[in-house]
Amino acid sequence: MRGAWESVVSETSQATLITTGMLPFLLLVSAALTAPVSLALLALYRRAVIRAMAAGGNAVATAPPAGAVPAAAPRAKLQLEEVAAAAIAPSAARASIRRSLLAATTVYVLAGFAYALVLGAAWMIFTLEHGGFVLPRFLWLLSCYAWPTALAVGLIVAVNRTQRVAVAAAYFAMLLAVVSYGLARNAELTVGQLATFWLITNAPATVLLLAYLHRRVRAVGPLVLAFMVVAVTGSQAALSLVGSSDAWMHGAVSLGQQIGVGGTGMFYLTMLAGLVPAAVLGWLWLGWLGRRHLARRTSDQALTLDAMWLMFGVVQSVTLAFEGWAWVFTGLVAFAAYKAVARLGFALAGLGKARRGTPSLLLLRVFALGTRSERLFDALGKRWLRAGDISLIAGPDLATTTVEPHEFLDFVGGRLSRQFVRDEADLERRFAARALGPDPDGRYRVNEFFCHADTWQAAMRRLAASADAVLMDLRSFSATNQGCQYELQQLLEIVALERVVFLIDESTDRGFLEQVLGRLWRSVSEDSPNHASPAPRARVLVAAGSGLASLPALLELLARAAAEPAGKADEALQGLA
Repeated sequence: MRGAWESVVSETSQATLITTGMLPFLLLVSAALTAPVSLALLALYRRAVIRAMAAGGNAVATAPPAGAVPAAAPRAKLQLEEVAAAAIAPSAARASIRRSLLAATTVYVLAGFAYALVLGAAWMIFTLEHGGFVLPRFLWLLSCYAWPTALAVGLIVAVNRTQRVAVAAAYFAMLLAVVSYGLARNAELTVGQLATFWLITNAPATVLLLAYLHRRVRAVGPLVLAFMVVAVTGSQAALSLVGSSDAWMHGAVSLGQQIGVGGTGMFYLTMLAGLVPAAVLGWLWLGWLGRRHLARRTSDQALTLDAMWLMFGVVQSVTLAFEGWAWVFTGLVAFAAYKAVARLGFALAGLGKARRGTPSLLLLRVFALGTRSERLFDALGKRWLRAGDISLIAGPDLATTTVEPHEFLDFVGGRLSRQFVRDEADLERRFAARALGPDPDGRYRVNEFFCHADTWQAAMRRLAASADAVLMDLRSFSATNQGCQYELQQLLEIVALERVVFLIDESTDRGFLEQVLGRLWRSVSEDSPNHASPAPRARVLVAAGSGLASLPALLELLARAAAEPAGKADEALQGLA
């Protein structure tokens, strides 16, 4: 009887050791590998996209000759109308964006509260025998486990450093209020004890987040992290299996001697033996995530937030294993509670329901903008995608920012070429298959068109003719940007100027821009919706600094552009046909 009891104690201690030692090790190693692997894969992905863009398609998509002479030049002269950002008042369209953003944020806050409630309740169960239910302790636990919620709110709403600081300040103000209440109720409690508990609870997972939430790897970070966790777990499981008994160890040594491999080599072979099947399982898991995303069951933002909460749940529940190894699954229960509340909240809020009249935005830009394109796109993604979708032609500036799970998996699987527009028929098929409705969390999608050197012009014209609004980012525009000059010509020919907003800054060669627009305007054909305009105006917004300060004004201009009468867009479509 005593031997059986000692066996049970030994097994329990071993399980606790695994859950408190092996699990954090696996997460640390996986997270440490995520950032460099993501960066390397994205660099290869960007290079592959650029190489494919320069190649030709199966059939050349012909474009109309630039600068065709019309039967009669426009009577009125095109004027550049510089819009003052401070003079633009918010409208109903901006209010709609705010409502969607507020609803989604509220749902995630409630889901985060459910997550914190599960973990906090687990701790309260352990401490009930020491004084029963203590309200300050419970509030403190909820506050500590609410940290992932603050991070989620920042990811959802913050578009600049000031807003991120404001979100963090609001959280720590709440935390300070709870700390003050707890210290007032317990004279033996110290600030140092509370700070230590908070750091132990949140610091490890927060540091791990840096591995995949950085803007440069965020698009594929959750996928790479999921794969790394599975692969690393497989390699460590193989080592644990071989080391679990003398028979297995002797067998591994004998095998090594037969194939001429020493102890060190056999160690790595054992890791590889566990890594390979785990990598296959990881790849199948990624394929499932990609299909789920493609089927509109989840959004890219929801995928990122799910990965964050799951990581926090696993890391934060490790310390609970000291109360019994089964308690390590508390984090998974908390994650399940978060998902259940989030799904219910999205359904009750109606965020995933398609609405009539949602605007479609075409984003054109100077490809040489680099990080400035990324910052603007990130801001538009957090705001405009709450109102409607964004279409764009893939370019080197946003290749690694806009990549979606199925696109990335196609690249890793050697099938990136099937993402590219081959000819006119393929363009129409992809255009008809655009993702136009909202995802379950209320976010619309980015429809990215990968084009070869001889198909991008046809894609640009097709997208321009159907867009409700067009944003052309002309920061850094100069005489070297021949592609942008072609796009300017097509905008004047196809799209009513009321639907177009031009974004410039101090890096734009404004004199050259005015010269190009004047030359192109004089050659606008009579079929253009702008030809007969009595007072043609090109609306220009001058961005300050990084451009994010002008975001409210830019959103308002785009919302007003999208609200123009639909008849002009119908005329453009008929003219294109």
